[in-house]
Amino acid sequence: MKLNKIALLAILLWLGTLLVFAWFFIRGNTVSGTDNRTAVVLAAGERNLILAEMRGLLAGTQKILDGINHNDAKQVAQAARAVGMASAADVNPALMAKLPLPFKQLGMSVHRDMDDLAQAAESGKPAAELQSMLTDTLTKCVACHEAWQLKAGN
Repeated sequence: MKLNKIALLAILLWLGTLLVFAWFFIRGNTVSGTDNRTAVVLAAGERNLILAEMRGLLAGTQKILDGINHNDAKQVAQAARAVGMASAADVNPALMAKLPLPFKQLGMSVHRDMDDLAQAAESGKPAAELQSMLTDTLTKCVACHEAWQLKAGN
């Protein structure tokens, strides 16, 4: 009988841990921001990593637009692929746990969009369609920047 109680306690502790992890996975480490956005609280190095990734996406976007303007599908594909899902593959799980679920969803959808854009360029889609795809992706960037800010903390 005592063994059953210990087993039950272990299961309850495991479930409790799982619920806490799920809560933080969804909510992330957030506080109210200073300008009606939600602030994601990160260590300085983590914040710098995400900001560098965003700058990489911006630089990739410029290269994509340059490729579209010069009808260079190879440049478009290379630039888009460079900021696609492969560029997000090595993210530290501890950092991912600090990011709220909607932030993660927007970020990952942008990387997937870049892979889709690379595929479209490689398959010979016209410049107008590539530009339209990029416009849709940039809408996500704007939505993210309107909703979130990164705050250095702990």
